[in-house]
Amino acid sequence: MCKHRSKANNFTAIFATCVFAIAINAQPPEKTPETDPSKKPIKARSEPDKALKDFLLDVPYIITPEEQKAFKLLKTVEEREKFIGDFWHRRNPNPDSDENEYREQYYERIAYANEHFSSGIPGWKTDRGRIYITWGKPDDIESHPSGGAYDKASYEGGGSATTYPFERWFYRHLDSVGNGIEIEFVDQTGSGEYRLASDLNEKIVTTGPPQQTDSNASYLREQDRPFNIQERNKNLNAPPSIRYSDINGIWTDSPTVGPNPIGLDLQIGFFRQGDNRVITTFTVQTSNKDLKFESVGGIETAMLNVFGRLRSVAGRQVGSFEDSITTNATREELTSVKDRKSIYQRVVSLPPGIYRADVMVRDVGTGNKGIVSLGFSVPKYDPRKLSTSSLVLATTLRPTDASEIGNRFVIGNTKLIPNLSGAYKQGQPVGVYLQIYNAGTDETTLMPSVDVEYLIVKDGKQVSSTKEDWSGLSDSSQRLTLSRILSTENLRPGGYEVKIVTKDRVSGQEVENRASFTILK
Repeated sequence: MCKHRSKANNFTAIFATCVFAIAINAQPPEKTPETDPSKKPIKARSEPDKALKDFLLDVPYIITPEEQKAFKLLKTVEEREKFIGDFWHRRNPNPDSDENEYREQYYERIAYANEHFSSGIPGWKTDRGRIYITWGKPDDIESHPSGGAYDKASYEGGGSATTYPFERWFYRHLDSVGNGIEIEFVDQTGSGEYRLASDLNEKIVTTGPPQQTDSNASYLREQDRPFNIQERNKNLNAPPSIRYSDINGIWTDSPTVGPNPIGLDLQIGFFRQGDNRVITTFTVQTSNKDLKFESVGGIETAMLNVFGRLRSVAGRQVGSFEDSITTNATREELTSVKDRKSIYQRVVSLPPGIYRADVMVRDVGTGNKGIVSLGFSVPKYDPRKLSTSSLVLATTLRPTDASEIGNRFVIGNTKLIPNLSGAYKQGQPVGVYLQIYNAGTDETTLMPSVDVEYLIVKDGKQVSSTKEDWSGLSDSSQRLTLSRILSTENLRPGGYEVKIVTKDRVSGQEVENRASFTILK
């Protein structure tokens, strides 16, 4: 695990035709050639100029009102060309790349929507088309193309019902919308056009007079209450936030603004995803005492912007992120909250290789900044060799539920909030998390043929020892997850080391992981 502490195109391609335009396959009538030169039309840049104006028809779902207003004020082709180039560049996750991945994916989404969601109107104009084009492919789709008999979930009130054709889309996370987003589309007319639902009951076929629904029904999940669905749909229909708007210019600014730069910790962890991909976690921690708290509606609030930039060993940008952390406290809590930490984590999937991470935090209240740059190597996991992930010391360590999938600080099936400082109060348990790869299996018991021992060491002497119990194991032998809480009740203040020794009885291989922590007075 890498850890560090510090104080401190022009877009020239012009779209000759609008993507949304419907081609008319008709040949124009033959015209008698004009022989009088004075009556011949003057050649001008009408087609390129038209294509530039049609740009607004291409991007109705993702252009912000401010951008739309600014574009309409432009007078020349050159100004519009530059605007369009900047428009796509601001949304490019890899600004140094010759290709714009976001723009390519956007037009692919339009083509997909027109092919799959058309129903008397072009697919891009439908509700499903709009959501697909704006937010991309859902993580999961539950489809009921014929409707009919349906067993309602407990959060829908339970029981059986008859439904119209409907689809339920699920997104783990959408910026500006939230986590665990479920969206229903219902075809009440049988025309094939699925409309975005504003109520869970819109898919239910009712007979007789309309039935009144209880908006305060106790079985409803919070996300399914009418006001929350209305707010969610409003956010779904708004342009996505421009995540990369500032990220490429801030690095040329002065590292600090004001007399007190912000101190931050950066920790990078690695967890195998596949043979050629590694889940890489970037965890940033700052001290609340470095932040400015201001009263907002009677609540003391501090806001911190976090920017990250990832580059390959060749200097090519391979990723970036931008987000905000908000810390709140009542006036009575403010003193104790200032003694705590604010923590943020971003997860990126990377191929093995050597990289550099530049991370900046900026206090919104003061403009003070802190920057840390750190080189790191994403490991290549040999499928034939016993190996492990990064060892993480945690303050929070518990199993997750389905609603938390895709949230921050979730690795596999575990909610994991790291303790970057490694400092614990006396009696506060120490969470330990580690993944083991390619461990052997006992062919008789079908259990891992691996011995794992947790040792706590002080000044080179063993203080305690605990062995892993493999009963109730849920992972496969390709990945074993160690998630354990170690007691500190009998530990006196001072510095300690936790050592995890993994021995594979099948291959005879052994791996050792270490991490230091401190028990405070």
